[in-house]
Amino acid sequence: MRKLGVVLRDAGHKVIETREPGGTPTAEKIRKVLLDSGTAGLSPQAEMALMFASRAQHIAEVIEPGLAAGNIVLCDRFTDSTEAYQGSGRRLGSEPVRELHRVLCGDLQPDLTILMDSNPQASVNRARRRNQRTSKASSRSHDENRFEQETRSFFARVRDGYLAIAKRELQRVAVVDARGTPDQTHQKILELLSSRLALSGLKTAPPGR
Repeated sequence: MRKLGVVLRDAGHKVIETREPGGTPTAEKIRKVLLDSGTAGLSPQAEMALMFASRAQHIAEVIEPGLAAGNIVLCDRFTDSTEAYQGSGRRLGSEPVRELHRVLCGDLQPDLTILMDSNPQASVNRARRRNQRTSKASSRSHDENRFEQETRSFFARVRDGYLAIAKRELQRVAVVDARGTPDQTHQKILELLSSRLALSGLKTAPPGR
């Protein structure tokens, strides 16, 4: 997302980079509850409700004002992640997630969703290493390892959930093979944006070409 933000700004676009859960002071507090391994006993329903509480505040405080001001909003995760993790991973089903999105989020949908698909276990291992580095650097008392402690079968269901969304939402969701290097994945994303969205000044050639 950071790489993409740089390219878009260089092309003259105004860009907001944000994330979920989080993105606002209130939503970041909810993030701590959701991702801290100390809250392992959180029920699937409570987990989903907190995800949407964070998202509703995020939309009201960051996303909608950003779009209204003419910005491109890059968001790391959105409701598709809730459908994949809570709907599929936690077996709560897709329809409750989609209904809550309609009610609490006004059914706001991204113009384009990029699904970076890779080996689930490799992705979990990478997330664990990132969380360990971040935790050591900040000397914080909480961590963000709760989801990374889940089973392989859980993450297999999550991946299946994401792919089912991509199959259902062909006009919005584009799947990118992210098993290559970060630069290779970045280049695929740039080419995808160039073909799917009318963005002026976007350079898709990698550095040095």
